[in-house]
Amino acid sequence: MSVQFDSSACTSDVILHAFDWPYSMVAQQAKYIVELGYKTVLVSPPMKSLKNANGTPWWQRYQPQDYRIIDNQLGNTLDFKQMMVEANKWGLRIYVDVVFNHMANEAYLRDDLEYPSQQERQHYQSNECFYESLKLFGDLSEPLFTNKDFVDAFGIVDWQDKYQVQNGRITGGPDDPGLPTLKESDYVTAQQKNYLRALKQLGVKGFRIDAAKHISIEQICKVWTPEITEGVHIFGEIITDGGATKQEYELFLKPYLSKTQLAAYDFPLFNTVFKAFQDKGRMSSLSDPYSLGEALRRKRAITFAITHDIPNNDAFKGLIMPEEYEWLAYCYVLCRDGGVPLVYTDLNTSGIQTHTGQPRWVNSWQDPRMKSLIAFHNRVHGSRMLVLEVSDEHLVFQRGELGVVAINKSDKPKLVTTQWSYPMRDIASGLEYTLQDEELNITIPAKGYVCLVRSDG
Repeated sequence: MSVQFDSSACTSDVILHAFDWPYSMVAQQAKYIVELGYKTVLVSPPMKSLKNANGTPWWQRYQPQDYRIIDNQLGNTLDFKQMMVEANKWGLRIYVDVVFNHMANEAYLRDDLEYPSQQERQHYQSNECFYESLKLFGDLSEPLFTNKDFVDAFGIVDWQDKYQVQNGRITGGPDDPGLPTLKESDYVTAQQKNYLRALKQLGVKGFRIDAAKHISIEQICKVWTPEITEGVHIFGEIITDGGATKQEYELFLKPYLSKTQLAAYDFPLFNTVFKAFQDKGRMSSLSDPYSLGEALRRKRAITFAITHDIPNNDAFKGLIMPEEYEWLAYCYVLCRDGGVPLVYTDLNTSGIQTHTGQPRWVNSWQDPRMKSLIAFHNRVHGSRMLVLEVSDEHLVFQRGELGVVAINKSDKPKLVTTQWSYPMRDIASGLEYTLQDEELNITIPAKGYVCLVRSDG
């Protein structure tokens, strides 16, 4: 069985991943987000998860307690609905993150596997009117899942063993009971589909499948049926350390791509970009990575320069690029032809700062550089990409007759000359480029880029 999808649902383009924004903040910023050129906002899992007055760690939002209501550190169902109203007012599409592999680790509280717990259900009943107003589906007096809906507990030890990865528990080590893994059963599938239907009815237009490598292809096919996938954009998070020939790619991403038509995070491309910006990396690797198996097909790729896992998980922090290279990476993924670009922002979740001492990703989404890159992306979207010049340290390509992009990773400016027919303007700096004998002379700043568009356009 192959999961189908509605290709018309993928027309939404640049996605703002508002990782830990409350739903009310998305609502407040909806008009401005659209003005910056974004088409979509991805929000963290709208389910019930642990919250308290002093806040909770980001990973608590990835430990569901109940699908049937939205009530977490970012807001509740009422807040979510108001966000949808504001988003619709400005033509902004809302995507949501969904966690279907596991439920919350509550072994420190109880021995059973009832979700939500008896204590939580009693709390529902004592505030019945309020919780009924938050309900998406189902009977809140009964548990959503019980012991029979989980596989036998064991922690994943070998992350290259597909059976362990798709049946074992994600744990913090041998002393951690881990996250209870849901069974692949008709009942579990039905509850997950009920949840997705409810969100679609609220107007959600896309879904990110969290930890998709931990879910078997068979279960993905059972959940993401034509009824569920119609009219929405769906993409899975399958982390790999590269593209074709890499073991993680062969074990997890390749089967997903071959047995479904859903999109996925383009980790093969990310790894290619990351390596290109290393000291001994080559910009030539970015000329046509798809032909080498180092990028996904353009219609199935979610492209990025950073994801929430990279700065917030110790295991991935080595993949954080220096600031100047991250901007070059954003220039590449936003200006190339292929994929739906995702731009990450947070509320200083990781505590990592810029060289000026500011939170690194809090305001990058609205930085003037990002605004100009998105403007270029939207302007040339759909036009053919042709590489004009490339070396180990620079890359120059055109987008049809609409634009030219030049990226230089070296610490010295680079002068390039190309045949061209129109005067051009750098959309980032505003500098004008006139023609000399039908040649365009471009000076690329050190560790910088230019994004040229027609001056007469």
